[in-house]
Formats: sequence, structure tokens, C-alpha cells
Amino acid sequence: MDFRGKTILVSGAGSGLGRAAARLLEGRGAELVLVGRRLETLRETLPGARHAVLDHADDGAVAALAAACPPLDGMLLAAGQLATGGVETSPVEVFDRMIAGNLRGPWLMCHHLGPRLKDGASVVLLGSNIGLRAIPESAAYSVAKAALHMLARVLALEWAPRRIRCNAIAPGPIHTAMVEQRLKASPDPVAELASLAAVNPLGRLGEEREVALLAAHLLGDESGWTTGTVIPLDGGASAVF
Repeated sequence: MDFRGKTILVSGAGSGLGRAAARLLEGRGAELVLVGRRLETLRETLPGARHAVLDHADDGAVAALAAACPPLDGMLLAAGQLATGGVETSPVEVFDRMIAGNLRGPWLMCHHLGPRLKDGASVVLLGSNIGLRAIPESAAYSVAKAALHMLARVLALEWAPRRIRCNAIAPGPIHTAMVEQRLKASPDPVAELASLAAVNPLGRLGEEREVALLAAHLLGDESGWTTGTVIPLDGGASAVF
């Protein structure tokens, strides 16, 4: 898919899946607006892109971004946060933080930037496969991601008259820098990696580029009949658990 002449906004672009997708899209010709919390990491991702430093859960900051944003052909909203814990064991502050980072932020981005989307644009929200199936000790995160999946469906309906599509990707465990740090901190990195990989039938972690490739497909014109979907990308885990 050729993205020359298209302007795409990517949130969470300072690391991980957002960074991988931004670099892939830039390599295919897109003009990028990168959103994140730290300017230095956004510059590390793509020094020549437009950069916006903000907390996506800050209503005023997102409104200001929208006021200065060029018309957009697409958005990939990849920013999010993870905290562990169950319903009874998680302080309400953790619940509030998971809702802010994983639901309020994308909601505000779509609320304020929706009018900046060109007719026929495409939006991709980054969910999680544990927003599709319950696992222990991830209660607030899972609930927030499940709500994000519904947001994608609601937006697909609301934006359909403008031919704007909205889909969500629900990845399983991905080998990101965060996971690499977890492995390095483990007393047995090999066993830790095997435990993470064992949750899906393919027996390995996903790669950042695999998520980026699916996001690019959904952002591109080749997926023009795809909207309102939540696509698991988890090595088959959601099919068997």
C-alpha cells in the first residue's frame, strides 16, 4: 500500500507498536503526525515528522492539538498503559488510570480530531486480546480495552455517512522493549519467555512489525470494505481459550 500524499496521526509513537507503525508508514510515503509524552522519544522515532507532546487523556491538550492539526487521512491510536491486579485487589486509582490511559485518551482523540478526518479516512484503535477474554490479574486493563473495542464499533457506525472506517486490533503478547526489560529482570529469562509464548498455539510472541503491517492494511484503501471489526492478532490464542 502506497501512502504518498496521505497524512496519518500516530499516538504512542515514542516506543513499541506506535513507533514500529510510524516508521513503516513513513517508509511507504506517509506524512506523519506523531503524538506522545516525550519529545525526545518522538524525535528518535522519526526526526522529520511533526511532533505533538501531550497526555492524550488531557481534554484541553487534545483540543489544542486538534486546532493545530492538518487534515488527516487516518489515525492509529496506539497509546495505552498496563497495570496488573484483580477487582478486589486493585486500588480505585489503578482503575482510574487504566480508564484514562486506555479509553478516555482514545475517546478524546476521536472526539476532537474526528472533524479533522477527511471523508474516506480510516482509524485504527489498538486494543488487546485480553479485552476479548478474561485472564487473572488484569481486571482494570481488560475492562478498559474491552470498552475500547466497543468504541471502535460505535465510531464505525457514527462515521459511516462520511465513509470513515474504524477498526480495532487486539494483539496478544508482543515482543516489545517493555517485554525485553521484563525478560532481563527475570531470574530465568528463558523460562519467562517460554511462559509468555505458551499462551498461543503458535508458541511464540508476536513481533512489532506484524502489528504494524496489519495497522497499515487497515489504514489503507485496500481494506475499504472493513469497518467495525475487532481483529485478534495473537497467534491463535483467542480461538482456543
